[in-house]
Amino acid sequence: MANQQRLRRVADQIQRELSGLLCTEIKDPRVGMVTLTGVEVSPDLAHAKVFFTTLADAESLTRVEAGLEHAAGFLRAQLGMRLRLRVTPEIHFKHDVSV
Repeated sequence: MANQQRLRRVADQIQRELSGLLCTEIKDPRVGMVTLTGVEVSPDLAHAKVFFTTLADAESLTRVEAGLEHAAGFLRAQLGMRLRLRVTPEIHFKHDVSV
């Protein structure tokens, strides 16, 4: 069983690093203004669900999601260089409808 406190710390670090990467490194015009609202990491650290919100309307939301999924591989590679983990989690973006 994974330590819940460690999972929370890893999720917080992933959220901080991805926020910085989205602001500075991603030049895709589809992404635009995106706010990361949370990260859930699987107990084996193999997958990370990244929840985001945006001010875009419903039809633009699909473009934003496509842009984020397109950049997921690049973001994972950058996370691998910045985090000291044995396995870099695979990133899955999900729209946060609770906001």
